[in-house]
Amino acid sequence: MAVGNGEVEQIVKARTDKRDYRWIVLPNSLQCSASMAVRVGSFSDPDGLEGLAHFLEHMLFYASEKYPEEDSYSKYIAEHGGSTNAFTCPENTNYYFDVNADCFEEALDRFAQFFIKPLMSADATTREIKAVDSENQKNLLSDAWRMIQASLLMETPLPLAQKVYQFLQFATYVGNWDTLEVRPKEKGLDTRHELLKFYEENYSANLMHLVVYAKDNLDKIQGLVEENFKDIKNTKRSCPRFPDQPCTSEHLQILVKVVPIKQGHKLRIVWPITPEIRHYKEGPCRYLGHLIGHEGEGSLFYILKTLGWATSLSAGEGDSSLEFSFFKVVIDLTDAGQEHMQDIIGLLFKYIGLLQQSGVCKWIFDELAALCETKFHYQDKIPPIDYAVNISINMQLYPPKDWLVGSSLPSNFSPSTIQTVLDELSPNNVRIFWESKNFENQTDMVEQWYGTAYSIEKITGSMIQEWMLSSPDGDLHLPAPNIFIPTDLSIKNAHDEVKYPTLLRKSPYSRLWYKPDTVFLTPKAYVKIDFSCPRASESPEAEVLSNIFTELLMDYLNEYAYYARVAGLYYGISHTNGGFQVILIGYNDKLRILLETVVEKIANFKVKPDRFSVIKEMVTKEYQNMKFRQPYQQAMYYCSLILQDCTWPWMEELEILPHLEADDLAKFVPLLLSRAFLECYIAGNIECDEAVSMILHIENVLFEDPKPTCRPLFPSQHLANRIVKLEKGINYFYPAEGHNPSDENSALVHYIQVHRDDLKQNVKLQLFALIAKQPAFHQLRTVEQLGYIAVLMQRKDFGVRGVQFIIQSTAKGPAQLDLRVEAFLKMFESKLYEMTRDDFKNNVNALIDMKREKHKNLREESGFYWQEISLGTHKFDRRELEVAELKKLTQQELIDFFNENIKVGAPQKKSLSVRVFGNLHYSDYTADKTEQSQSSPIRIDDIYSFRRSRPLYGSFKGSFGHVKL
Repeated sequence: MAVGNGEVEQIVKARTDKRDYRWIVLPNSLQCSASMAVRVGSFSDPDGLEGLAHFLEHMLFYASEKYPEEDSYSKYIAEHGGSTNAFTCPENTNYYFDVNADCFEEALDRFAQFFIKPLMSADATTREIKAVDSENQKNLLSDAWRMIQASLLMETPLPLAQKVYQFLQFATYVGNWDTLEVRPKEKGLDTRHELLKFYEENYSANLMHLVVYAKDNLDKIQGLVEENFKDIKNTKRSCPRFPDQPCTSEHLQILVKVVPIKQGHKLRIVWPITPEIRHYKEGPCRYLGHLIGHEGEGSLFYILKTLGWATSLSAGEGDSSLEFSFFKVVIDLTDAGQEHMQDIIGLLFKYIGLLQQSGVCKWIFDELAALCETKFHYQDKIPPIDYAVNISINMQLYPPKDWLVGSSLPSNFSPSTIQTVLDELSPNNVRIFWESKNFENQTDMVEQWYGTAYSIEKITGSMIQEWMLSSPDGDLHLPAPNIFIPTDLSIKNAHDEVKYPTLLRKSPYSRLWYKPDTVFLTPKAYVKIDFSCPRASESPEAEVLSNIFTELLMDYLNEYAYYARVAGLYYGISHTNGGFQVILIGYNDKLRILLETVVEKIANFKVKPDRFSVIKEMVTKEYQNMKFRQPYQQAMYYCSLILQDCTWPWMEELEILPHLEADDLAKFVPLLLSRAFLECYIAGNIECDEAVSMILHIENVLFEDPKPTCRPLFPSQHLANRIVKLEKGINYFYPAEGHNPSDENSALVHYIQVHRDDLKQNVKLQLFALIAKQPAFHQLRTVEQLGYIAVLMQRKDFGVRGVQFIIQSTAKGPAQLDLRVEAFLKMFESKLYEMTRDDFKNNVNALIDMKREKHKNLREESGFYWQEISLGTHKFDRRELEVAELKKLTQQELIDFFNENIKVGAPQKKSLSVRVFGNLHYSDYTADKTEQSQSSPIRIDDIYSFRRSRPLYGSFKGSFGHVKL
């Protein structure tokens, strides 16, 4: 069943069989998927075996009695155009996959064996503990994970959760070598035995909910499900329950100061509340989150922003279960805001007091309910795999009549229900978590799993009352009625037959590409305007100023345009390599009003010194925090820096930031906008004349005003992003120390550059990546246990294509990881030769099926076409053309392609290894920097000298007149 076109069938058909596992079928999809939700998660981890539920999730992927070959399930899915994954939550574990339709029956059978007779060999168990430990290692320096743990902080003089939740002390729910190997042995436990025991005790049919999304008729699918899943045991295991709130009075009225990894200050104000799942039709948290988290004039955030104390605020229900829940307000503070924590808390409670005084407003609830109903009935189609996962989770939470709806449609106005939750947001019920690097050396406790420094203080209701009295007066008031709520939802282009975008208009100022929506038939539009401004990236200073300019534009628009976001009309202004982009996506009814406001802000931009200071501080912290990125992300950054011409390193931009003043931006913006060209794409529920009128208005405001903001580009100024051409037969490598000395992880990006966009070469590369992806993961991650992150994927840089291996590891240094990649390629070479004709044909057909998969929604379709426009390739029928090439491709051609471009030692091969060394492998970094011989790869000592020394690939963007009407 497809959702869309304004009509949603509440329930397609749901059946409960005698074994009491529940399932739902959603037919008529091009791609098939399934999701199994098991009603047991990390809350059920045995004491002393934290992470066991998550570890079991990993182990079920290995093998089964019916399919004993290790990794055969994942291999089958990958070879037939699909994907598979799983996740573990506190109260449930979810497994899911999608696959091409003609292979669905066997895929479902293989999937069912997870829950019938999995094999968890001793060897696989030992190996996979290392993978879990690597996953945990990845999280150790993540502030998000550290704060999850900080919210529990079990083993302290003042614990933050009840003794009944003592076993939750490892809050990442992941587990590690200590919890799954060392501690069990110390207690005389065998991890594999406990794993099998946990599976037998908890994986019962009555705790499982299956969703099947397939194209066949319901009776056939029912037969398929019953045949495949009939042997799941039903031990009639009772559903695990974790009653009551985990917080007692001693855990409330506390202030926890936490030292984060990254720069910045954050307040998290948390109250235990009645779970909204008990009142999802009334939506109390949705109502209160809408008001407390509002950003329009008179809101809490508006006052904090005006005072220069906050850069973002969000509010709503956070961590929740059927039994307990928390309402959270999260505020990102400026340096000035850090000095006014008590005032900010006082203002928050003043706003809550305003809500108490105002009472629960029916017009606000009705407005929210109307927005939710419009959103639900005109929701975009999403990938089947995502939809199946969502429904399988809903089946555990809601009665059958609401499985498809969930909590999407609050419809019962109940002031008393909302008031109950509002009353729970009191000073007597609050917990405050305050994060800042300023607290270094001021805390007295250390959390055992992550090493997070923190301290706890008691606060009282009377203290908060004092903070309220001393906080500044602000004109806090409820939001105004939303003028952006769409009223015209009519469909305009239903009878048009337009398959691809057309160049509708060209002028010295702009090009307009247009595609009406004749597929999705929703009252939505997609507008993207790319401002090509040569001054935007001519130096590191220009790059930073351009970034601050776009951030300030968003800042200036916020209190007005926030209403548009609430009403389902999203907008963004972002800095690009050659200028900046404006994008609007959502209901078309009021889209032009917002677009014209954005353009007016650009044309009449003035620097407000107070807002410049706030945005500069925010941007500075973003740059400072780049050093805390994961090592694999650092390696990918260096790879891009080496390959992409005319890009600047973030370290230089950070060095410039402290010296920039508001006056620098005031002088720069007129220069930035002095010459510009606009590449425009308008798609969706907008008629041709409307699209032209929009662009004419923009040109009039920016280019044709008596004092124009912009002038057209000279022909010589049209920009093109170009990529370094690596030399054939040479393996380059670039070694770098990880930016964070506390991070033990090292990383490798092994990049193989192949060709500039070419249909025949494209499909060869894509087919190689499809065939090699799963074997690479299995060998490097599952067998060799190099690290949790070990992937092979394609890479595209402005039309230049290649493939890359990405590995993050504590087990081996980057140079050794490079050797393992080469060893895999040598092993894969023999498998490529041994591949049967049928296997080759199956892989080709899988790739063809993937290319024939239709776009799910307007955003996805527009993203595909915009890439063609922005690159200048204009192959809007690319997928059809590549399918035609695939049908002609022979197995020998694929082998020849591998031998010429990928094979170790191939004379035509162009490769680059970026090696980032964590603190476990710093000694290897020294060797990498000093050792080089005739037979070794060529070391890149200086990125910019190397970049200047190499030729560049040509751009697909020709002259201004490249595209003709």
